[in-house]
Amino acid sequence: MTTWTDFNDAQQQQSYDLIPKGTLAHVRMTLKPGGYDDPAQGWTGGWATQSFETGSVYLAAEFVVLEGEYARRKLWSNIGLHSPKGPAWGQMGRSFIRAVLNSARHVHPQDNGPQAVAARRIQGFHELDGIEFLARIDIEKDGRGELKNVVKSAVEPDHPDYTRHMGVAPKGNPGGGTSGSPAQAVPAYQSAGQRAPVTGKPSWAQ
Repeated sequence: MTTWTDFNDAQQQQSYDLIPKGTLAHVRMTLKPGGYDDPAQGWTGGWATQSFETGSVYLAAEFVVLEGEYARRKLWSNIGLHSPKGPAWGQMGRSFIRAVLNSARHVHPQDNGPQAVAARRIQGFHELDGIEFLARIDIEKDGRGELKNVVKSAVEPDHPDYTRHMGVAPKGNPGGGTSGSPAQAVPAYQSAGQRAPVTGKPSWAQ
């Protein structure tokens, strides 16, 4: 019988070594709503967060590794939307999201066909909540100087290891043809415990 006054029979807490820098992992990203909106920027639905200290705006993201040696490990990173210091942080955030969409929707980064262009558009940040893609794990220091794992980049379909990890090859003409519709992947949620996707075409595939 479990008792909350005697912890001698409680399991010892687990300790994890850092995931090696450069590891590729199939991840699911979820966003923690921060309640900040700016309709002029397209930031609606309360998904963005504003820092009270710096005034910067970002998406607070959690990444869960779905399979492999590090399955179920969690990582946290912020996706920059705006910084009072200048446009660089927001541009980095836009580049990251573009790569995430390419990775998740199996679109070659050089494909500029109509369907590929549509795949890089979203109706709102809600489309990024629960998205799965191939990530490259990095290591950086936190505010206390301790090392932690983060996700700073998404691995796109032009990477030689993309197909091996994602189980699907990109369709489309990297030169900009019109055949750039996303390939049909084997549903990863069936083996990773993800919620089943909504049926029907997503907005970008209309």
